[in-house]
Amino acid sequence: MSRREQYEQQTEELLEPIVTGHGFELVDVEYVKEAGTWYLRAYIDKPGGITVDDCEVVSRQFSDILDEKDYIEDAYIFEVSSPGLGRPLKKEKDFKRSMGEEVEIRTYRAIDRQKEFTGILKAYDNDTVTIAYEDDTEQIFNKSDIALIRLALDF
Repeated sequence: MSRREQYEQQTEELLEPIVTGHGFELVDVEYVKEAGTWYLRAYIDKPGGITVDDCEVVSRQFSDILDEKDYIEDAYIFEVSSPGLGRPLKKEKDFKRSMGEEVEIRTYRAIDRQKEFTGILKAYDNDTVTIAYEDDTEQIFNKSDIALIRLALDF
């Protein structure tokens, strides 16, 4: 496990009780470097959406734990935010919640000369994702070929 993955996992374990204690869902944690600065980001959600005040309450409570545990070696910025409408499906609970919904899939390489697919999420397991098209045909994708999968946004 990489250092980044260890930081993300430890943050999830410490943050989960705080987030669920407020009635929110911990959607994801990421530790990324952008423009030379490290960011530790927690994405939280709840039915009806997350507010700035919700993010602030979690951030303040968790900042004390981060200071106490001090398990991240680098200097970093801690952020709490909403995952947004176009959030990717990453975890089991994301796929379960999205069953029967329309999803967009982008692949790393072209499959039959295309890299973007939209269909109804029909099935998933540890290795594959199956979507159905309007003509009742289905397509199975290896998760390792998927660059991004998220709910389709209709405007």
